[in-house]
Amino acid sequence: MIRLVTCLLLLPISAVFAELPPSAYEKMQNQAPEVLRVHVLRVDPSQGKAPDTREVTMLAEVLKVGRSKSRLKPGDMITVKYEVVSRQPGWTGPGEVPILKQDLETVAYLAPAGSTLEYVPAAGAMSFDRF
Repeated sequence: MIRLVTCLLLLPISAVFAELPPSAYEKMQNQAPEVLRVHVLRVDPSQGKAPDTREVTMLAEVLKVGRSKSRLKPGDMITVKYEVVSRQPGWTGPGEVPILKQDLETVAYLAPAGSTLEYVPAAGAMSFDRF
C-alpha cells in the first residue's frame, strides 16, 4: 500500500518534467504567428537572474516570410529574446531553445513579445528547426 501511495505522489512530478511529444512541437509550429527564414547577425548570451540561466538576445534579418501576423517583410531587422536554463545531467524535461550561432540561416517560429520588432520563440526547443 505504501508503494502505491508513493507512486501516485511521484507520478504528477514526473509528468511535469517529461519531454514533449513531437506532435506538441508540430502544433506549436503550426500555431506560431510568425514563420520566417532569418539570418542571425548577432547573439548575445548573458548571465540570467539565477546561476543556471542565460538570457539570450539575438539580432536577425528577415530573409523570407512564410507567415507574419505582425506584417514582417524581407529586410526587416528583429530582436529575439529568450532564457536558457542549464539542467543537471539526467534531468528529463522539455528541450531548451538552443543558443544559435552568429551568421546562421535558419527557420524561426516566433511570437511578438509586445514591443515593436521584438519576438520570443513560439515552439519551444523546435523554434529554430523544422519538424
